Amino acid sequence: MKIVSLVPSATEALFALGLGAQVVGVTHECDYPPEAEALPKLTRSVLPPGLPAREIDRRVQETLGGGQAIYELDAALLAALQPDLIVTQEVCTVCAVSYNDVLAVAARVESRPRVLALDPATLGEALADIERLAEACGVPERGKELADELGRRIERVERATAGVGRRPRVVALEWLDPPWIAGHWVPQMIALAGGEDVLGMPGEPSRRATWEEIALAAPEVVVVMPCGYRVEQAGSEALRMHDALAPLGARVVAVDASAYFSRPGPRLADGIELLGHMLHRELVASPGRGRAVEVDLARAGAAPSQRR
Repeated sequence: MKIVSLVPSATEALFALGLGAQVVGVTHECDYPPEAEALPKLTRSVLPPGLPAREIDRRVQETLGGGQAIYELDAALLAALQPDLIVTQEVCTVCAVSYNDVLAVAARVESRPRVLALDPATLGEALADIERLAEACGVPERGKELADELGRRIERVERATAGVGRRPRVVALEWLDPPWIAGHWVPQMIALAGGEDVLGMPGEPSRRATWEEIALAAPEVVVVMPCGYRVEQAGSEALRMHDALAPLGARVVAVDASAYFSRPGPRLADGIELLGHMLHRELVASPGRGRAVEVDLARAGAAPSQRR
């Protein structure tokens, strides 16, 4: 079977299922595992690189508001690859190629590929989609094994933090300029890790907020997870937004959103372990160094120091 993955989380899941050799094309954002980066790229962003955060947000809203797509699909390359299965999504127009565009292109491909859309809104649905993907690829037993393994890891964190007397008040920001509150599965991840998400709604889309609303929520911990930013980029962005974050009086931690939070793939389990250690380090062991940065807002303008 030849598989095209148009979603980074699906690419990660396919490799975790042992199906990497069957993946023949991916998106320009598929960077994990490293082997995926060598595969043909079927998409590109219409936004120019290097834009500041506020300008990215403006252009995204303007482009989508005008009925245009953020990503373009290389239809000629897709046709040349002749896949049997195309994995895509419908849940987020900012995260991937338009589902309707994929259907239209797939209908013209000689191999008549099946199009599978993975659209989880919750953690349970993300795990279930791993099994759906495995079944579509003819290896249902591998899907169950992987989902069960991830479930056990998540349960260990949940058990470790279940008896905490007081849960820290947490706000998760998937964009800072302007602020966006992380939704979908992120509030569940925070709860499983022993925190209280004071603004995010489980299973609901991420939403735009104001700094006044965030201040009124009185967070004790702000997790900075800008979509598409690596951990050091997220830390630098938090320092740049010092004037908005510092008045909150909260602890600020920057994380790698693409790796552990924004993509509904196998590494969500890593994200829950990371949050568990971040919020209750005496109860949950560190999942490894380099996954989060403690941001010292008192030293605005200095580089964030790596702590884990």
